[in-house]
Amino acid sequence: MLTVYGAAVVTLMMVFYALESRSSWFSFAFGLACLGSSVYGWLAGTWPFGVLGRRGVS
Repeated sequence: MLTVYGAAVVTLMMVFYALESRSSWFSFAFGLACLGSSVYGWLAGTWPFGVLGRRGVS
């Protein structure tokens, strides 16, 4: 289940990144997806990924 969550978050990151130029809401959604990938990194036990994903949010 954790792998499905990770795949979904990364897919959303790519989609929102591609749509960022259309609206600032997509930039906001991209930030939320980055936060989601950071959570995935911590849950998966790969804390460096969680730290780097958190940097994308700030």
